[in-house]
Amino acid sequence: MVIILKQNADKNKIRQLEERLLQQNIKVRPTEGDKQTILGLIGDTTVVDIDTLLSLDIVENVKRIQEPYKAANRKFHPHDTVVRINDTVSVGGGSFTIIAGPCSVESVPQITGIAESVKKSGANILRGGAFKPRTSPYAFQGMRGEGLKLLSEAKKETGLPIISEIMEINQLPLFSDVDIIQVGARNMQNFELLKELGHQDKPILLKRGLANTIDELLMSAEYIMSGGNNNVILCERGIRTFETATRNTLDVSCIPVLKQLTHLPIIIDPSHATGKAALVPPMAYAATAAGADGIMVEVHNDPPHALCDGAQSITPETFDSLAKSLIELRKYAYSYNQ
Repeated sequence: MVIILKQNADKNKIRQLEERLLQQNIKVRPTEGDKQTILGLIGDTTVVDIDTLLSLDIVENVKRIQEPYKAANRKFHPHDTVVRINDTVSVGGGSFTIIAGPCSVESVPQITGIAESVKKSGANILRGGAFKPRTSPYAFQGMRGEGLKLLSEAKKETGLPIISEIMEINQLPLFSDVDIIQVGARNMQNFELLKELGHQDKPILLKRGLANTIDELLMSAEYIMSGGNNNVILCERGIRTFETATRNTLDVSCIPVLKQLTHLPIIIDPSHATGKAALVPPMAYAATAAGADGIMVEVHNDPPHALCDGAQSITPETFDSLAKSLIELRKYAYSYNQ
């Protein structure tokens, strides 16, 4: 349920209304716009009498929300959320964010070299996997805690914020220097992990599961937000279909759909979606034209010898050309999608 307040509503009366709702075990999430304030109600709103609310002189309208997700719902929060990373990078709200780096951290020269290269080309955030969930137990599983240390070294060298994937709750202490915690596709419905991340003060990048619907993605975001952490970034990384020509099927249509349903920013990962380096640029262009708030791509200085996902990693040279083209394309795409 949302309560739409009248313009210039008395603040004391708003506070009294919020207190009354809290006494009914209803959580209140206020959203202040330029001309209008909305109170989003979360809880058992069947105890709330709509006619009583409409009789208040500060209330313009009351609407019931049918969707099961509330905090992530655009009806609760009409304006786009902007997730700020270290007061240096913004995700959403008109900005275009480029996240780049290797699938996995392998060595100091590898991660720092790639970090310096992608920064020069326009990347805003450095990605690098330390804990790698792999289908085969015999595949490279990442450098784990040591990999996070090397990622932090690259951060010191370049000043780029860093993002890396967490696998389970007990790894949280190792992520103290990580600026954005990534929840991978396999953990999208690890609800205990999501609840714990809801108590963190770090931005969370939540990837869509391999076979999950858009509603299920938003409900997973709701788990994080219900804990108090509203800094959630959604990520489409391809879903599993009958098609075998690509690693997954990139659901570009989810971008405008999500823009209608939620205020959270959405970025696209064309590397995991396609599994092929040659397909990364065209899918990045498509996602940008569709209105994505950014992209996340895998970049490696020596893809044939990468320890993880070399086939889908583009070279620094390709990334340089791609990043410059995306920045130009975004200028036209953003105005069109508004």
